[in-house]
Amino acid sequence: MARIRPLPMSDPLLRELDHYVVLEPAAAERILSAAETRDWLAAQLAGLEHPPEDLQGLADDRARAERLLETACALELAPGHTIQWFAVRLEPPGSRPAAASASRSAPGASGSE
Repeated sequence: MARIRPLPMSDPLLRELDHYVVLEPAAAERILSAAETRDWLAAQLAGLEHPPEDLQGLADDRARAERLLETACALELAPGHTIQWFAVRLEPPGSRPAAASASRSAPGASGSE
């Protein structure tokens, strides 16, 4: 039976990141978008005979994958076969807010003309 190894996310801001590095035994690491990671997790869950006990109450594999993204970073599919996913930042810290503040300082954006 599959087991979730709950490792709490240390920072709630990680949940807002758009990319994940995914790790599978005997495979190269890959960087996926959040949507691709959700699809990848849903496919991994679909291959299980029974979902992990704490995910069984959720409607489908997509909902289970979403819960895993929010609460864990590893899933043991079989003894010795664990997959992992970790949120990663592809942009330097502060690059998004700088773009937002630049648009606010554009001519006419402040409302005073």
